[in-house]
Amino acid sequence: MAHPISARRSTTVSVFALLCALLCVLPCVLLCVTGCKGKTDEIVIGEFGSLTGGTATFGTSTHAGVLQALDEINARGGLLGKKVKVVTEDDQSKPEEAVSAVLKLIKQNNVVAVIGEVASSRSLAAAPQCQRNKIPMLSPASTNPKVTEAGDYIFRACFIDPFQGSTMAKFAVNSLKLKRFAILTDTKNDYSVGLAQYFRETAKKLGAEIVAEESYSEGDIEFKAQLTSIKTKSPEAVFVPGYYTECALIARQAKELGLTVPLLGGDGWDSPKTTEIGGAAVDGTYFTNHYSEQENRPEVKKFIDTYKQRNAGKVPDAMAVLGYDSMMMMADAITRAGSTEGPKIRDALAATKNFAAVSGTITIDAQRNAQKSIVVLKIDAGRFTFVESVAP
Repeated sequence: MAHPISARRSTTVSVFALLCALLCVLPCVLLCVTGCKGKTDEIVIGEFGSLTGGTATFGTSTHAGVLQALDEINARGGLLGKKVKVVTEDDQSKPEEAVSAVLKLIKQNNVVAVIGEVASSRSLAAAPQCQRNKIPMLSPASTNPKVTEAGDYIFRACFIDPFQGSTMAKFAVNSLKLKRFAILTDTKNDYSVGLAQYFRETAKKLGAEIVAEESYSEGDIEFKAQLTSIKTKSPEAVFVPGYYTECALIARQAKELGLTVPLLGGDGWDSPKTTEIGGAAVDGTYFTNHYSEQENRPEVKKFIDTYKQRNAGKVPDAMAVLGYDSMMMMADAITRAGSTEGPKIRDALAATKNFAAVSGTITIDAQRNAQKSIVVLKIDAGRFTFVESVAP
């Protein structure tokens, strides 16, 4: 039997130890409660893009558009009574980094949806992660058809390459009255390969001839061997479905070789860097795009005015417009879903009809692609000028 005094001492020590333990645990409990409450008070949407690397203007422009939309959404009170937060990851213009970026957004940041990417190859790399985790992903500008084939949680806010490639072929044959074409393709780029395919198919159906086909790889800086070969076949135009990083250099080297026929391209040409790198050599070229700053629509004018105020007078390119449109589309879907659950947001995105976006009226079709108009632009004295618009 224990001595009474020893028992009292033991009890006192036990109580003291318990109080110490509670004092240690209490701050952690409060921190957890506060942290959990903070999470329930906001809706977190992820964004991944090329903020650095070879196509950095794509990511920085899209990000600027996303932030403009975010500020407008929160100024109106947010979504479902909560503020919206965007967490952005830089994929450095690399497909493997796109995978890591999306996994981080899903696993660490607990995002309810994802915006991104511009480049089709990077969207194709990341999309399976969103599909597997049932997180809706909305690409602003990946036009390769395979992107949304990754699964029923993958959407896009842009037209697809069959429409874009066929539009440029029809424009070249019907409007420019050309019949002999060469194609210079980036064979490492899903976007470029797809556009080349649809241009080729449509041009042939219209009775035109593909007199030469050459290739290069993203990151190349020397194209004179391919251009020399093309020149010997005397094409009336050269279709170059790639990104501005190479296309502007191709235009310069074509002029240096005396290949003066028009160059034709896709929306990957849309960047301030195109004229910065290409200079006068890109004048007289044509490319398809998602919008024109010269369009006389109230959505366009309002967006441009606000964008200029936010970005030191800079005129937005199509990637900025599509970043804005994507964020607004996602917000609209969450509002209609009345929930932040992945399946419900997915269903709301799939039901999007006649959404009035800056880049045009958008309806999501059964393949989760955006049905919308396309524009043809001409580079004239360093400026992208509107030529025509084509309905879907």
